[in-house]
Amino acid sequence: MAQASTKNDWDTYWGSKDRAEEIYSNRDRIARNLKLAGFPSDALILEIGAGTGRDSLPLAGSGATVYQLDYSYESLRLIKQMSNSAGIYAVGGDTFCLPFHDNTFDIVFHQGLLEHFRKDDADRMIEEQIRVLKSGGLILIDVPQRYHPYTVLKHLFIAMGKWFAGWERSFSYPELNRLLILHNLKPVHRYGEWMTPSLMYRLVREAGKIIGVRLPLYPPSIPVIGKIRTALRSMLLKTVLPLYTGISIGIIARK
Repeated sequence: MAQASTKNDWDTYWGSKDRAEEIYSNRDRIARNLKLAGFPSDALILEIGAGTGRDSLPLAGSGATVYQLDYSYESLRLIKQMSNSAGIYAVGGDTFCLPFHDNTFDIVFHQGLLEHFRKDDADRMIEEQIRVLKSGGLILIDVPQRYHPYTVLKHLFIAMGKWFAGWERSFSYPELNRLLILHNLKPVHRYGEWMTPSLMYRLVREAGKIIGVRLPLYPPSIPVIGKIRTALRSMLLKTVLPLYTGISIGIIARK
């Protein structure tokens, strides 16, 4: 039988987390790039496969109304834990049969979802998202970037049957761009993002757990070096470099 990412994989993973803060955050990646694409602050937004729901918090804080959909009960538990602010609604549902009318949302987005589906299912999922998106609305798709050391490690774990999500794939930027165009979407903004904290720190942290040493989720920052790194990172994120070297890539396209 072909490997797959299943609901049980996600219930097990999210169920092992008492708090969303135990999981690495994408920080402001989604909100920052939607802002660069010019989204209206009062938009009606759908996040699919929401996980912890943290990607939507800055959007709701800017005045948007956000529906966060996931099919995992344990994910919905974490979403409700995080979404105490007004303008956020947790919804249990199926990404292949979204419980919304046609042309409902100004923005539909998902991060860390498409890669868990093989091509035919991925195409069906995108078409269903296009259905609930208004004409002229924006869709954001954020996926793992193929050419990264983390991707190599991930596929080793998948081959051994040890990957927490069961199975997933990765994408190159040109491949993702072509996919959106094939669905009659017009790309309007692209981005790549590097891993924070670094892969090396994460590996050291996981190794520490084995011998009983618990390092913080994020390493402490040295003030001067931290400012320099932040400034350099912000500058380089505006180039094409992270599209081919980052851990994740995303494209925002218009219907």
